[in-house]
Amino acid sequence: QVQLVESGGGLMQAGGSLRLSCAASGRTFSRYSMGWFRQAPGKERIFVAAITWSGSSTYYADSVKGRFTISRENDKNTIYLQMKSLRPEDTAVYYCAAGNVAAVASEYPYWGQGTQVTVSS
Repeated sequence: QVQLVESGGGLMQAGGSLRLSCAASGRTFSRYSMGWFRQAPGKERIFVAAITWSGSSTYYADSVKGRFTISRENDKNTIYLQMKSLRPEDTAVYYCAAGNVAAVASEYPYWGQGTQVTVSS
């Protein structure tokens, strides 16, 4: 079992930066690949980024490639999403998830509660 808690969301102007964190509990954290997803109001939850259990490989949605960076510190049971050059269309609730590295939500059995990111124009 893995419990996940996101933090770091907030209100930011377009062009700004935010760093989201996801703290995990459970001794098996380092065995899981991790992902970030987001869900805007009235829309489906979509893939943002993923990282393998070792941190050696990362994957990004085209919409965030070059602006967002996913990373992890297994000794701290934490993953991060560094977001730069934020756009109003990045506004969403951001969720971290643990499971198999993939761009589909169904591959992740464990989810956090989400953190709101709002980008104003």
